[in-house]
Amino acid sequence: MRKKYKKPEKRNIEGTTDSTDPIRLNRYIANAGVCSRREADKLIESGQITVNGKVVTELGTKVMRSDRVKYQGKVLNPEKLVYVLLNKPKDFITTTDDPQERRTVMQLVANAAEERIFPVGRLDRNTTGLLLLTNDGELAERLTHPSYEIQKLYQVDINKPITDEDFIKIENGLVLEDGPAPVDEIGMVGPERTSLGVSIHIGRNRIVRRIFEHLGYDVIRLDRVMYAGLTKKDLPRGKWRYLSKAELIKIKHMGRKK
Repeated sequence: MRKKYKKPEKRNIEGTTDSTDPIRLNRYIANAGVCSRREADKLIESGQITVNGKVVTELGTKVMRSDRVKYQGKVLNPEKLVYVLLNKPKDFITTTDDPQERRTVMQLVANAAEERIFPVGRLDRNTTGLLLLTNDGELAERLTHPSYEIQKLYQVDINKPITDEDFIKIENGLVLEDGPAPVDEIGMVGPERTSLGVSIHIGRNRIVRRIFEHLGYDVIRLDRVMYAGLTKKDLPRGKWRYLSKAELIKIKHMGRKK
């Protein structure tokens, strides 16, 4: 019997495992990355901080994690923002929890952060490659929204050589049962015509597999080799790493509406 995976305990921003403990408002603000605690005290005293819609000016005020703290009209996240890039292997589910107790990507990044991170978008169980996990909900929403047209590059291995006719059909854009499936770029990988590179920005469920299946091809292997400008360089299968500052700046710049 497979051993049931136990989630790591969620720690609050005071370093304990009890997320119901109240914390000082200045620490909440500092952990949100706004400024230091000393500077947070100045923001509080000057009436620039609201808690649940009310201005708070008293130093030493304590708040709960569930409270809505705002500065300059923006809701603050009391946790340090974390950005983890995973090279996902096969047979892992892209979800934070699975009732059937199958292996999930969260097991692969269990030691990456005390904060509760989550996958940005998803990869099918048998699809490998790049997956970003974070607790930055604002960035995650931008990266997955269709209007931002975030590019993803896949290597697709199929069961038989693709014909010139079908190659052109994919290049020009197919229409599937749920609508058009435009491909930004497609090219051959090697002379056998069974391995292709496909660049795409739409993110509908199993879209790359369905494009080839629509034309009678079985996808033997599907690997996401690039996501929003991030690559798998020096990142072995099943391993993860944090985004560099340069990568974070780049990906946040890409998360701008076109």
